[in-house]
Amino acid sequence: MSYEIEGQLLEVCPCNVLCPCWIGEDPDFGTCDSVNAYHIERGQVNGLDVSGHTLAVIIHIPGNVLKGNWRVALIVDDSTSPEQHDAIISAFSGKLGGPLADLAQLVGEVIAVERAPITFEVTEGKGSLRVGELVEAEMEPFRGPTGQVTTLNESIFTTIPGAPAWVSRASTYRRSVDRFGLADVDLSGQNAIQGLFRFAA
Repeated sequence: MSYEIEGQLLEVCPCNVLCPCWIGEDPDFGTCDSVNAYHIERGQVNGLDVSGHTLAVIIHIPGNVLKGNWRVALIVDDSTSPEQHDAIISAFSGKLGGPLADLAQLVGEVIAVERAPITFEVTEGKGSLRVGELVEAEMEPFRGPTGQVTTLNESIFTTIPGAPAWVSRASTYRRSVDRFGLADVDLSGQNAIQGLFRFAA
């Protein structure tokens, strides 16, 4: 059993910029209600091609990120075949080991696994995410005086192990997820993260 996938991350949460979870501190408001979306540009899981597909993870973190007990809903884009859907869920739920298993061990409960249309776009650094009627987000990274994207490296926590995170701000972050028993969100100007990932096991 193995996987090798690479692509891009878009992540939004209610924290102020920069999210304290990435340096192991408590969320700004005690808990965190975030969304992480992984768009697989190229890759395979157990030999099955999963290129071009996206997984969105709708998350509630009850306290410090490193203490786990996350509650999550996993949403796979509805263009996947049943086999691709199952392969992506197997990898991201930690069943196939590797860095994705390290992230999955923080999850205490998977509330739901569903399919939905997902739009994931990054154009000139500006990220746009839509997950059915559940999530809408727009974000853009900060840039330094030379125009280069501001990055976070060597953080104690990361959703893209082995790669720098692009520190960003979300101009829009809305999620309507009360049917999962999770909090709805409607915010502007809060934390966002972008980045590249490559996971293999």
